Amino acid sequence: MLLVIDVGNTTIVFGVYQDDELVSDFRIATVKTRTSDEYGMLFYNTLKHSNIDVNEIDDVIISSVVPNLMHTLPSMVIKYFNKRPIIVNRDLRLDLNIEYTNPDEVGADRLVNAVAAIKDYGGPCIIIDIGTAMTFCVIDENNSYLGGLILPGIGISADALFTMTSKLPKIEIVKVDSVIQKTTISSMQAGLYQGFTCTIDGIITKIANELGKKPEDINIISTGGFSSLLTADSKYNIIIDRFLTLRGLKIIYDMNRRDTFVE
Repeated sequence: MLLVIDVGNTTIVFGVYQDDELVSDFRIATVKTRTSDEYGMLFYNTLKHSNIDVNEIDDVIISSVVPNLMHTLPSMVIKYFNKRPIIVNRDLRLDLNIEYTNPDEVGADRLVNAVAAIKDYGGPCIIIDIGTAMTFCVIDENNSYLGGLILPGIGISADALFTMTSKLPKIEIVKVDSVIQKTTISSMQAGLYQGFTCTIDGIITKIANELGKKPEDINIISTGGFSSLLTADSKYNIIIDRFLTLRGLKIIYDMNRRDTFVE
């Protein structure tokens, strides 16, 4: 069994692969102040609840965009799983040509998504990861990571409306079909939903134009917590793949597997 862990700014998503099958997946809050023991008990109890014995875990791979946890979580894995985890970085074999000006600036989550998209869908492709931040990554037909863009996610934007204004309330993020609304709450909900869905389609159009391709000739994949909400009704044919990152971790592990038992 392989434990795959993706550490995001808001949530930690992890899962267990039995051979090539994802048998369980989980989502917990990212808390930077938790100790390795606190995370160890949280992982242990979560897996136990799904009838997975930590002693059955053969290896662990971690990707993270949260530097504060990059000592905590590996320490947790060593103590509670008796494994030395593989940490995703550019030094691993990725079969990916990174054309960023400084390749070390590309986040681990974007690398993992790119590897999975290339293997499962092929280039050219656009990967839209809709989490705390929303990222667009562009891969060409030669498996080159061309770059992309980063903007605030819908959750950050909703929180900003609440915290940075005097009278606007905290709201639930939901689908709203009409842009002309007659209450403050529905107006905010429409602004967020319609604003982000239009932004996504608009950026896809611009990327396709810059690549000199028709959008229908590009594989467009969305993932992340709000992917279903914000891309299901796109005018483009977007593949919603909520397990893209976990699968990318499995693929990278298979490329770089080694004996990680702690002596």
